[in-house]
Amino acid sequence: MINILQFLCGLIRIIIKLLRPGGVKAIAFENVMLRQQLLTLTRQKKRTPKLKTSDRILFGMLTSWIKPNRLSKIAIIIRPATLLKFHKALVKRKYHLLFSNKSTKKPGPKGPSAELIKLIIEMKTRNPRYGYLRIAMQIKEAFGIDLDEGVVRRVLGKHYKNSPKNDGPSWLTFIGHMRDSLWSLDLFRVESITLKSHWVMVIMDQFTRKIIGFSVHAGDLNGVAICCMFNKIKSGKKLPKYLSSDNDPLFQFYRWQANLRILEIEAIKSVPYTPTSHPFIERLIGTTRQEFLDQTLFCNERDLQNKLNDFQNYYNKFRAHSSLKKVTPAKKSDEKTRNIIPLDHYRWKPLARGLFQLPMAA
Repeated sequence: MINILQFLCGLIRIIIKLLRPGGVKAIAFENVMLRQQLLTLTRQKKRTPKLKTSDRILFGMLTSWIKPNRLSKIAIIIRPATLLKFHKALVKRKYHLLFSNKSTKKPGPKGPSAELIKLIIEMKTRNPRYGYLRIAMQIKEAFGIDLDEGVVRRVLGKHYKNSPKNDGPSWLTFIGHMRDSLWSLDLFRVESITLKSHWVMVIMDQFTRKIIGFSVHAGDLNGVAICCMFNKIKSGKKLPKYLSSDNDPLFQFYRWQANLRILEIEAIKSVPYTPTSHPFIERLIGTTRQEFLDQTLFCNERDLQNKLNDFQNYYNKFRAHSSLKKVTPAKKSDEKTRNIIPLDHYRWKPLARGLFQLPMAA
């Protein structure tokens, strides 16, 4: 009987709290507080729970809506230190918002005005060959503004973009676009199965990206060897007007230079220590190594020459190039239309000693 009376008294007490103003909020916030504390306690198995920043913020907000006399009864892990720290953080934030500097500008000297920036950009656009110092001097001469060249450099670096119309092809690319006028030449070294060094000379046509030929020499190179390798590749072919190469000392032999003068071929040198100035032949050497030489072994000079000839046939006749609008160098050279293979009538043909297999018309 006593238990029933205690239950009824507690029920009546809860109903009175819910009916009076603010009663529903207090009960709801007390439940949220208890639930969050239980979640925090069960998060870790340690004796002392570790409060996160989000927990501290949530508990601090909930305590503002709960009566102080109830807070001491429902608080399980909340301590006075938690409330004091939260209150201290609120006070610090309040005075920071009231008295801190609202300006987001960084201290220091002011940069050039918008009119001066516009003037610098327009002068560079109208005179693309002007450098930083020249632009600063011309502004000093015309407007009397003493401007440092470093300011011009920073303004152009931030606001000026090179116009595509000012970017033209290099002389090497320009000459290469002229049919049958430019060959590119380079040398690279490979090792046989017995670790004997072999030098390979490769020549390509810059216009069609076609491999003119490979030539192999076992042993050290000299002027006579280079001339023999070149003459072997160019035999029976129409000679170009220009021959581009890098600044390798191997191309400084007197016999090599005399051979070019006799053949009436003008030598063009790439920019020293800049492989990107000789891009097509460098890319060809990389393709030859990655797609072919790194996947096979050779015994001697003759074996290597035969295998490189097979790769040349695959590269020129069957390997499509993105820079040639997805056609092969042979089709680019002959300007032939593509032969479309029907999907229901084709076969696979192994190429380059079986390293590649491409579809062919059956």
